[in-house]
Amino acid sequence: MSNFFRSNGFKRFLILAGIAIALYMMRSMINLILLTFIITYLMNQLTTKTTKVVRKYVRMGEKAVTVTLYLLLVAGIVAIIYKYLPIVTQQITQLFDLIASFSLNPNDNEIARYLAPTFEKIELGKYLEQGVDLTLKNITNIGKIILHVFIALILSLFILLEKKRIIEFTAKFKDSKMSHLYDELHYFSKIFIRSFGKVIEAQFIIAAVNCGLSVIALYFMGFPHLIALGIMLFILGLVPVAGVIMSLIPLTIIAYSIGGPMYIVYILIIVMVLHAMEAYFLNPKLMSAKTNLPIFYTFIVILFSEHFLGVWGLIIGIPLFMFLLDILGVTSSEDDRQKVMEIQEDK
Repeated sequence: MSNFFRSNGFKRFLILAGIAIALYMMRSMINLILLTFIITYLMNQLTTKTTKVVRKYVRMGEKAVTVTLYLLLVAGIVAIIYKYLPIVTQQITQLFDLIASFSLNPNDNEIARYLAPTFEKIELGKYLEQGVDLTLKNITNIGKIILHVFIALILSLFILLEKKRIIEFTAKFKDSKMSHLYDELHYFSKIFIRSFGKVIEAQFIIAAVNCGLSVIALYFMGFPHLIALGIMLFILGLVPVAGVIMSLIPLTIIAYSIGGPMYIVYILIIVMVLHAMEAYFLNPKLMSAKTNLPIFYTFIVILFSEHFLGVWGLIIGIPLFMFLLDILGVTSSEDDRQKVMEIQEDK
């Protein structure tokens, strides 16, 4: 028992539990913490890659590239809010109305008549009304959301501008009385960035690519409310596997309302093609170093993470699970197996 309590594994478990408790106590700030980390990580990756490209043509420091990218990002956000926020609000409301009219007026179409008993049992109209109320409530609180985003942008900008100084100052704790704690936190931070950060980055890239291609396809099919649909597809695209299924519900309803059963077939084909491209091209390209989860595990993780973390759980549930697997040393990718075999051969 004495050896167990002194072991590195037990110490790391205590530190990890302490971090979890600290985050729980700061749960009122969790939106700001997660936004700051995600923006900082993504902007750091973008800055590093952009700097390498720019330096081939112009001598430009990394800090100058960072400031330029942040100015462009802020200008884009302000322009979108000023020009498209009223349009997005209107389109989201119209989108809810379209789905509600489909379910609440079953006599207007054959599919709705067939599904009417199911709609009555689950009281879909009631949930849609709640959804509209929730959407309008979120829109009224849009100022708070925008404030969190801009605070996260400012914090992440300062972090990236003083990245070297932050690293140098933090390294001083290595020789302090907190050296043991520093070593463990440094260990966790490296794994966290390697697993959680990489998966989040891949999810954002995949969601952006799928959203862009989907909107282009929907545009040629004559779909209305493309801005609202694009936002919906991007957000749902951040949810692995389940996001595709959830996006099919409004897409198939709108497809039937504008083109009949044949448009539903077109939507299913488009989703299948995009999902195949994600599974066979984007995932191997962007997430080759990650453990490949079975769909069963993916759904279980999403269900539990949504229950405990809410909406954020849908987005960060899988990256958090990958972080825990990385700590436990659970790997299943061929690259990791090859590395283990090479280490064993060297020994």
